[in-house]
Amino acid sequence: MLTISKKGKNMPESPIRKLAPYADIAIEKGLKVYHLNIGQPDIKTPEKALAAIRNFDGDIIEYSPSAGYESYRRKLATLYQSQDVNVNFEDILITTGGSEALLFALAAITDPGDEIIIPEPFYANYNAFATSTGATIVPLTSSIESGFALPSFDTIDDLITPKTKAILICNPGNPTGYLYSEKEMLQLATLVKKYNLFLIADEVYREFTYDGDVHHSVMNLKDVEPNVIMIDSVSKRYSMCGARIGCLVSKNKEIIATVLKFAQARLSPPTIEQIACEAAIDTADGYFEKVVDEYRQRRNTLITELDKIEGLVVTKPKGAFYCIVQLPIDDAEHFAKWLLESYDYNGETVMVAPASGFYSTPGMGMNQIRIAYVLDREELKKAVTVLKEALLVYTKK
Repeated sequence: MLTISKKGKNMPESPIRKLAPYADIAIEKGLKVYHLNIGQPDIKTPEKALAAIRNFDGDIIEYSPSAGYESYRRKLATLYQSQDVNVNFEDILITTGGSEALLFALAAITDPGDEIIIPEPFYANYNAFATSTGATIVPLTSSIESGFALPSFDTIDDLITPKTKAILICNPGNPTGYLYSEKEMLQLATLVKKYNLFLIADEVYREFTYDGDVHHSVMNLKDVEPNVIMIDSVSKRYSMCGARIGCLVSKNKEIIATVLKFAQARLSPPTIEQIACEAAIDTADGYFEKVVDEYRQRRNTLITELDKIEGLVVTKPKGAFYCIVQLPIDDAEHFAKWLLESYDYNGETVMVAPASGFYSTPGMGMNQIRIAYVLDREELKKAVTVLKEALLVYTKK
């Protein structure tokens, strides 16, 4: 009998991408669509990376080692060491994007039914990775009223059961822009040590912090080195989303050896892209200073404009380039579809990501959207104007 697996049926659609067909139709109708739904930076990729691709002169695009090129891993270790993260190249495995690193991490540490505690809202694909591996997400709900701060550690303690294998955080956070304090990181370290759990930190936005706030890496926690797994990626750091190069970092040799087996099963990470990423590490610090300053200004512009909309609630993100916005409506997914199917303001509309897909708890985030501030400041202003006018029409329907 031809049947689809339960895993396949339970695999969630991406709240970020599932409305893409509606946007395509809107564009075909001649509308300008402001894409606030996806974290695709418009910042130029570093020239050193682009030059490495243009100058590739090999006769064969060969397999790379399953763990990634040693030269790249060594250079990446040197980059981390310059950021006071004490790792060596043997602690690093190169993956096909940060997504594969997360998938491999969950596959390495969980059996079907094992539990992973994750503060929600969280990056939507965590749901998909858990479904793929058979792990069960135990959500730790944070609120927009508290700025999505981590709930009390007694609350986390109460969620831990004999099936709990790990706590997974995104720092700075996608979709909230929340940045974990040093105190919170130390408290998490205490918890994972107490219960002998893994602590997985998705740090792909580690460079993007604002207003003098400091990112505290999970790799700098003391006395829990065997418990810690860090996930990273070049996608946002160098505006190289399509390169699909990430990494998994851990001082736990058993984790590295186990993940390597999964890496061998998929053969190798992309070859030319690793060459480009290795070259990108030589990018001058001034590149990041300009990029971070640009995102800080975009964040300020977005929040200023959103605060002008009556009934809307938004908190100022401390990092990454996303925020969750609570709208004065009941069904954000219906609103998002309506924006693309039935509405335009002077020939323009916006595409947003309904936030319910960033939660695991049913019914949460129904009146929220995620906005990625990856457009330039003038376009952000125009997009928020469209959103404001759309809400006036939609709420009177």
